[in-house]
Amino acid sequence: MEKKELLYEGKAKKVFTTDDPGLLIVSYKDDATAFDGMKKGTIVGKGAINNRMTNHIFKLLEEKGVPTHLVEELNDRETVVKKVQILPLEVIIRNYSAGSFAKKMGMDEGIKLSRPTLEFSYKNDDLHDPFINSYYALALNLATQEEIDTVTRYAFIVNDVMREYFSTLGIELIDFKIEFGRLGDGTVILADEVSPDTCRLWDKETHEKLDKDRFRRDLGNVEDAYNEVFRRLGIQ
Repeated sequence: MEKKELLYEGKAKKVFTTDDPGLLIVSYKDDATAFDGMKKGTIVGKGAINNRMTNHIFKLLEEKGVPTHLVEELNDRETVVKKVQILPLEVIIRNYSAGSFAKKMGMDEGIKLSRPTLEFSYKNDDLHDPFINSYYALALNLATQEEIDTVTRYAFIVNDVMREYFSTLGIELIDFKIEFGRLGDGTVILADEVSPDTCRLWDKETHEKLDKDRFRRDLGNVEDAYNEVFRRLGIQ
């Protein structure tokens, strides 16, 4: 399958049309951004790691009953996916205090929460992805109640599967962001990506950050952290 027209270019990926109107090709970039694009840089090799890691995790999730947009990995950076209409909701699950949550709640980072939390952000760059709840989503016609219920159910399954899987790799899943999309028939499936760009991943023993926070906070060794996560995944 070959790329045709560039349909969309975001901060981390390019999306191309194909001969099949129901399929797209996603190409992952090494570009890195933070703070609504205010900070920009490059993480060498990130695109290949994020592509292959996403596909690896999506296969695990599909085995556990979470449908995804994955069709076929073409090469290190490119994957064929089902065409979806992305729901304008960023879905965030938190297992430990970190980042904006820790700041808002006046907590130190790394405190295990008594139960996972779920929150939504309105996916809108111009508004800086503001925090919303399900009532906002319904009032603004961003999603139906059925879609919100489906997304919520899938999100907690994703958390359970990934938390258990990463634990076997010596990694603590601190929090993560995922996105969902509608197929042409209205079916809601997991889309976008699962990677060190979208997950906070800490070494279980040392609590070393193995994710994009190393870029956001100028901690150094960013490529090394991404490569360490990929190494532990053992993808051939």
